Amino acid sequence: EVQLVESGGGLVQPGGSLRLSCAASGFSFGRHYMNWVRQAPGKAPEWVSGINNSAENTLYADSVKGRFTISRDNAKKTLYLQMNSLKPEDTAVYYCSVTTRGKNYRGQGTQVTVSS
Repeated sequence: EVQLVESGGGLVQPGGSLRLSCAASGFSFGRHYMNWVRQAPGKAPEWVSGINNSAENTLYADSVKGRFTISRDNAKKTLYLQMNSLKPEDTAVYYCSVTTRGKNYRGQGTQVTVSS
């Protein structure tokens, strides 16, 4: 069974930082492209960032480029998202996501709230 468990969210002031983690199990983590996706209240899900299996290639949405860094530890089967210079518009539930066996999976999400 594919499981993705996000953690690390919380309340942070504008300009602050958070590091999200996603613990993966139930599939060959080191062989899959991984994504972070976020969803703000009342809005459609927004793709944030992706990383290939070897971590050689990363992609970012324009809205987070230069502020967020995606990384992974294949030995620990864990995906990370370092978020710096956070803005109120970054407030959302953040999910890690993988497509495997013809289906897309995501975890329960972790809430990030950026507010003074």
